[in-house]
Amino acid sequence: MDQLRSMRVFVAVIDAGSFIGAAAAQRMSPAAVTRHVADLEEHLGARLINRTTRRLALTEVGEAYLDKARQILTEIEEAEALAGASTREPRGHLRVLTSPAIAVHQLAKHLPRFQQLHPQVTLEVSAPGPVETVDENFDVSIMTSRKPLQGEFVARRLARSEVIICAAPEYLDRKGRPEHPNDLARMALDAIVPPLSELQNGLSFERGTARHGEPPGESVTIVPRRSVLSTTHIDTMYAAALAGLGIAGLPSYVIEDALLENALERVLPQWHLWSATIWAGMPSRKHIPTRTRAFVDFLVATFGGEDRDPWLLAAGCETGAPAKQHGVVQKV
Repeated sequence: MDQLRSMRVFVAVIDAGSFIGAAAAQRMSPAAVTRHVADLEEHLGARLINRTTRRLALTEVGEAYLDKARQILTEIEEAEALAGASTREPRGHLRVLTSPAIAVHQLAKHLPRFQQLHPQVTLEVSAPGPVETVDENFDVSIMTSRKPLQGEFVARRLARSEVIICAAPEYLDRKGRPEHPNDLARMALDAIVPPLSELQNGLSFERGTARHGEPPGESVTIVPRRSVLSTTHIDTMYAAALAGLGIAGLPSYVIEDALLENALERVLPQWHLWSATIWAGMPSRKHIPTRTRAFVDFLVATFGGEDRDPWLLAAGCETGAPAKQHGVVQKV
């Protein structure tokens, strides 16, 4: 008797609720399924299933054996997957949870390269709103957090992203370029901000880079006096800033392309507003599928995996560095 095979068939019978259903799932004849279960019961010397004309019912011994059988089969599958992980090509379906802004402005444009590297992997991306922790229903959760992560999961840092003040160059040509946070109110600049309830304590700026353990410089807190638009929708703020409506505070990963194309210009480049770390999180498991590891490794390689903002670096306007504007370096 192939005990392992009979164990799998027994579990399949319980999962399907019938011998016929298990036969279809295992691609066997009903007679073969019945024989496997009978051989297993004979080997164990105990009845596992009470059979009636209408339904199947586990015996007390059958219930205990089922739990152990599931554990054994799971451990065998994990051991086989672990042994083959180094040589097997990533394949299968991957479910990813992320925020709409990351999905639109970062993930989508990098997926063609991932697909070229791993053509046997298909992806399903869900982006219902902000993601702050790992969701067990997804293989990978791309999270954004300003605080240390907490929870029973595995996470790898992808990058740090600053929220920076920016506006269309044409708008700044018309209204002027502030040199200090206090100028935002003094110059009566139009602000595109989240709802005022989220800004009740104002916007706190710190002069300096706010990285590598360097002490912060001057600190200034302001409350925008003129809000021409308030919205929680990041892409609405982004579109409005591109159109020249006013000055907006946006994550660097959203405006990277606009900065590179000079469609948006960073305002107050010597001042740090706030940052958030972007993580790729996975549910805690003994074995992480090869396709999941491949995807997370790809994200880390793409975004750098460091406590640094790769998007501001690419655009040449990291905090504290001279800002490039209209093909020249602006002195600040």
